[in-house]
Amino acid sequence: MAAPTSKPAETILVVDDDPNVLSVAVDILEMARYTVLSTADSRHALRLVRTHAKPIHLLLTDVTMPSMNGLQLAAEVQAFRPEVKVLLMSAYRTKEIDDYEMRLGLRGRFLDKPFTVVALTGAVRSLLDGHAPMPRRRVQ
Repeated sequence: MAAPTSKPAETILVVDDDPNVLSVAVDILEMARYTVLSTADSRHALRLVRTHAKPIHLLLTDVTMPSMNGLQLAAEVQAFRPEVKVLLMSAYRTKEIDDYEMRLGLRGRFLDKPFTVVALTGAVRSLLDGHAPMPRRRVQ
């Protein structure tokens, strides 16, 4: 992947309780030159959202996490910072995820795990630019 010539202005908060997934996502986004905040804990993520002085443009969160799942985290983040866009990620999709994504419209979408560099950076850029979500499979 060719590195962009200038640094994107966006800040992304990445939340995943799997340290390997968290590390890979952070590395990919930092290589793409985003400012990245990261944590393995959803409660810590909420503290970051409340205390980070600068804008947070996107929340990238796993759906299945202990103490607070990614859907609950996204709702809490958007209650405090309604402008934050949401990119949910999981190895499996549920009807609950589909319903939540439909409510978010252009402010949210879903990324299947495992993801590639191109899939992650493309989904992030598309969402930040306000483009329509890419076609994806639906849960029956």
